[in-house]
Amino acid sequence: MNMDQKGPRVIVALDYASAAEALAFAQRLDPKRCRVKVGKELFTVTGPALVEQLVARGFDVFLDLKYHDIPNTVASACKSAAALGVWMMNVHASGGRTMMQAAREALAGLSRPPKLIAVTVLTSLGAEDLRETGQMEAPQLLVERLARLAAASGMDGVVCSAQEASLLRRACGPAFCLVTPGIRLADAAQDDQKRIVTPQKAISDGADYLVVGRPITRAADPLAVLDRINADIAAALKSSAGKMSR
Repeated sequence: MNMDQKGPRVIVALDYASAAEALAFAQRLDPKRCRVKVGKELFTVTGPALVEQLVARGFDVFLDLKYHDIPNTVASACKSAAALGVWMMNVHASGGRTMMQAAREALAGLSRPPKLIAVTVLTSLGAEDLRETGQMEAPQLLVERLARLAAASGMDGVVCSAQEASLLRRACGPAFCLVTPGIRLADAAQDDQKRIVTPQKAISDGADYLVVGRPITRAADPLAVLDRINADIAAALKSSAGKMSR
């Protein structure tokens, strides 16, 4: 189990279509061994009640709604989300500095504000996809630019591909939180993710938290897969600590 100062590093994506399915699966997990993520589909179906139930069961919840709107609307949404007791929430960095600063200010007076992170470039987007939207920069350059903007705007960190983790760790410093989806075990299917990395590689490259969905949620024994990922993370952390002590 990877119980270091950051707590569990794995965030299990509860990508289900109903509260019953999500809660039934969460019952098979251990809040001491992972955190959980609630995204748009599940939140749209279940609303805030599911988040509150997960928090009541002891889970740290990452509310993954990727807010992107005018600054006042995003600030109000972040304040409402924080009232649910979530551990982490996110906005789109492409919403701009003023929007991100408004989100940060909305949480400033809370005694225990959730982590506020920004989305850089979705892991489902490759260079050709970005060109079609008018973004001519290479994905890594765009990610770095948006991450630097997020850091300057008061964000705690960003969501990024683990392939960009080492780049962003150098660009934004050791305290900047890097949350990486697109994580797959070496023998797992790639599914619809284009920029994927193994757990051990992601941690070695500087990721703080790993979002893992289908490799765990579709497993016959989810806890066994979770423990395998945690073991990979522990090995990577031990290796990194050994290199730093030399």
